[in-house]
Amino acid sequence: MSDAGSPPARANWKQIAAPATGAADPGAEPFVPMGLQFELREQTPRTGERWRGATARPVTAVRPDSGDIRLGVRPVVRSARGNWVHAPGSWNQLAFHRNRLNLNPEHHRWLSQLLALHRAVRGVYTSQETDWLYLDDFTSPLLWTLFEEAAALGLHLAGSRKDGTVRVGRAAHVSLDASRGTSTDAGTDAGTDAGMNAGMDDAGLRLTTRLLFDDVPHPADHAGAIGDHGVYGYQLGPRPEFTLAPTTAPLSPEQRRLLGRPASALVPGDEVAEFLTDFYPTLRRALPVTSTDGSVHFPRADPPLLVLTAQFRPKQSLELAWHWEYREGALVARLPLLPSPGPDHGSGTRDESAERVVHERATRLLEEAGRADTAPAAASVTLRGVDTAEFTEHLLPRLETLPGVRVDIRGTRPDYRELTETPELTITTVETDQRDWFDLGVIVTINGRSVPFGPLFKALAKGQSKLLLVDNSYLSLRQPAFERLHELITEARALQEWDTGLRISRYQASLWSDFEDLADDTEQAVAWRTAVSGLIGLSGSSGSSDEPGARPTPLPAGLRATLRPYQAQGFTWLAFLWRHQLGGILADDMGLGKTLQTLALLAHAAAQPTDPARRRPFLVVAPTSVVATWRSEAARFTPGLDVRVVTATDAAGGIPLTDAAAGADVVVTSYTLFRLDFEAYQAHGWAGLILDEAQFVKNRATRVHLCARDLRTPFKLAITGTPMENSLLELHALFAIVAPGLFPSLRRFTEEYVRTAARGDTPEVLPRLRRRIRPLLLRRTKEIVAPELPPKQEQVIEIELNPRHRALYDTFLQRERQKLFGLIDDLDKNRFIVFRSLTLLRLLSLDASLVDEKYAGVPSSKLDALFEQLDDVVAEGHRALVFSQFTSFLKKAAARLDARGIPYCYLDGSTLRRSAVIDRFKTGAEPVFLISLKAGGFGLTLTEADYVFLLDPWWNPATETQAIDRTHRIGQTKNVMVYRMVATGTIEEKVMALQKQKAELFDRVLGDAAAEAPGFGGELTADDIRGLLER
Repeated sequence: MSDAGSPPARANWKQIAAPATGAADPGAEPFVPMGLQFELREQTPRTGERWRGATARPVTAVRPDSGDIRLGVRPVVRSARGNWVHAPGSWNQLAFHRNRLNLNPEHHRWLSQLLALHRAVRGVYTSQETDWLYLDDFTSPLLWTLFEEAAALGLHLAGSRKDGTVRVGRAAHVSLDASRGTSTDAGTDAGTDAGMNAGMDDAGLRLTTRLLFDDVPHPADHAGAIGDHGVYGYQLGPRPEFTLAPTTAPLSPEQRRLLGRPASALVPGDEVAEFLTDFYPTLRRALPVTSTDGSVHFPRADPPLLVLTAQFRPKQSLELAWHWEYREGALVARLPLLPSPGPDHGSGTRDESAERVVHERATRLLEEAGRADTAPAAASVTLRGVDTAEFTEHLLPRLETLPGVRVDIRGTRPDYRELTETPELTITTVETDQRDWFDLGVIVTINGRSVPFGPLFKALAKGQSKLLLVDNSYLSLRQPAFERLHELITEARALQEWDTGLRISRYQASLWSDFEDLADDTEQAVAWRTAVSGLIGLSGSSGSSDEPGARPTPLPAGLRATLRPYQAQGFTWLAFLWRHQLGGILADDMGLGKTLQTLALLAHAAAQPTDPARRRPFLVVAPTSVVATWRSEAARFTPGLDVRVVTATDAAGGIPLTDAAAGADVVVTSYTLFRLDFEAYQAHGWAGLILDEAQFVKNRATRVHLCARDLRTPFKLAITGTPMENSLLELHALFAIVAPGLFPSLRRFTEEYVRTAARGDTPEVLPRLRRRIRPLLLRRTKEIVAPELPPKQEQVIEIELNPRHRALYDTFLQRERQKLFGLIDDLDKNRFIVFRSLTLLRLLSLDASLVDEKYAGVPSSKLDALFEQLDDVVAEGHRALVFSQFTSFLKKAAARLDARGIPYCYLDGSTLRRSAVIDRFKTGAEPVFLISLKAGGFGLTLTEADYVFLLDPWWNPATETQAIDRTHRIGQTKNVMVYRMVATGTIEEKVMALQKQKAELFDRVLGDAAAEAPGFGGELTADDIRGLLER
């Protein structure tokens, strides 16, 4: 609000609402109009003789001896009498007179802009003539924008005299016009009859400069150039006239030179041909040349020619460069492939539409040939090697016949030629100083000429599609034979880490078979043919091979058993490996008589005639719990073998190994004693090494694996029903012992098989692995070789935890998850803590009191479900094996059995009289056998039972399968019922899912499962553990 007593302030609404105008105050004095005066001025520069006076003067008439004539401009004002008079002061003082003379501000601004435009390209105005600017010096085409604005502002353009006129046109055009004349026009002597009657053939050409302002002719000798963007013309006299206009295109130097000069010149008749041939082609590129009367016919230019310069250089290289060639008469112009920006390449210089047609034609040819990289381009391209050969043989001839294209050859053009016949491959093996290794030779012949293998394999390894030979011939490597050869050679080279040339191991029988399938011919060393060819015949399993190794081996006379057909085949396979000192893995299903087949081999070897001084026993290494089984089985089936058992190390007071093995056929020891007393075993010579339950040496980081690998013996055999339990690395570890040349190093095996299988993006990897191990791994399943075996029925019993148990489990689960999620990423460092937590959750899934006795009041749903089943099993007269990994849980089951009065047998790792407990169950009447999975999951035959209960799932499905096969094996006459008891909503469900993944991997490598099953390549990973902790 306003102060009290003061009227409120009110705005003048008319002042606010009225539009803003540039009109002057009605009461003020009107502005003085301004203009621009034009005057033709002759330059009279000072010299040493004339150093004073004006440097230019007005031109009233053009004389032959006139100096440089230019068009000057200066500001003028209209006087009170209406005349246009020179404004006081110079251009530099223009700003000082605006207010003093009350000059029109818009006109003053325009003139100031004209001065600024002149200075922008000329610098500060320092001419000795301060009153005049010369339009000839204005190099910016913005001048024409100013003239358009001058007309809108009403700024007057005044001539040099009162009646003079100035006109700004729309366009100016400068050209050269040619017409036929006679010899008299040439300035020769008039009246000469010969000149008058020369006729059209002898007539000269008159060349006339043609200047048009808005299509109106104007004398070219009365004109000048405004920069390179405009033209001015003048007519002197009482009423001077000035005409100026912009050009539609920048003026060439030739056009500017024609202005202000005599308008015409004559080409004598005898020089017309020279002009049209030599001068006209260049002249027409500088300015338009016409014949308005049609009397002159100009020669037509040849269409543009696309030129490829092919420069052959040393080392099979070829440089390709493209350019355009324009030929017109005697003029040959070489132009870059692409026009350069700027005024030097304006219209008329190139025929861009014709260029485009030829360019597209050449580009299409090269793109269709797959060489778009050599298509016409501004930059040159260099080809090397086989690319040079292909381009020279196939594409250069096609380009040479392409319309609108010329090929210029520089250097010597080689005679390249492609070898197109199907290659013939010969594969050879040559013995080396290493017993198990043979040099592998590859000879490739095409079109009757041999291809060097070194460059061929190098090109294949680099993924090249063609190979150029030294004689300038070349061949395609995109052939099935070469692609397969590359795969096989790469695999063969991977088998040795050192650079020893291309070699192959005797253990690579399957790889050699692939080479044979690929080759047109093979040349084999004698030792190679004997061992490998026989092994391939054996692995065919058809029994129809003519190879010596494929024929059955007679059973030893000392064998006291009737072998089933598959067992006899297994014995033949083992005998062949032993005879040729090749290692292998006998991986038959549990319960198919692997021990019996091996005893047959040992009896066969013992029966062979041997120098007593060189005779050596076989060493059998087995788990402690199975050592006694070997002695009893040998006494039963091969009583003629002298079998000794080592029960203690030398340091522990046992019989020295030398004494124990003296005169023996077989020495049996445990893995523990073998590891502890390895130096003694290494010092003793052995006929061979037998590793029973060889999964005990699957971890290559353990001491017992190293002992088995390093033991010096000519023959090694691994016996296991589960050659792979968790990872492909376990398979590699076993073959590193029995067949050290089969696979490459651990690093390369991991890259080529383990990681590839885990990704699942290369389905052919695992089938290839199966082919490689097949000759050296024999595995038969019960379903195939023992169809008479009663069926095995498996069922998962899902158990719901009671509410109190569930609440307790969920509490522990949340606590362990929070603790572990920060530790899982560094699993190697925190492995003990992680697996301790996982074990805690597994125990809690069984019985809460296993974690803490204070939870003894929480019922165990797992035990309740077990005894619901056991009660019926016992009541119906069946016998059952009950397996658990936790002896504490087995003891709780034993307590319940005691409480119910049900007799049972019990076996775990602490059981002292193991054999007595087993015999009591086999011969007694106890209906239940409680067994720790680790202590009794292998090496037992318990066909008296026909029910199996697995109380808790284990990560490794093979371990459970071994436990089940304690009863489901040869000798079983009843159906076997298997119950897997799984607590739902617990870690046990996750363990079951993990089992499924590992079982799929086992089947893909060793069985006949679908090849597209998802891969699983290793031990428990961080992601696996995260999955176990999910709800």
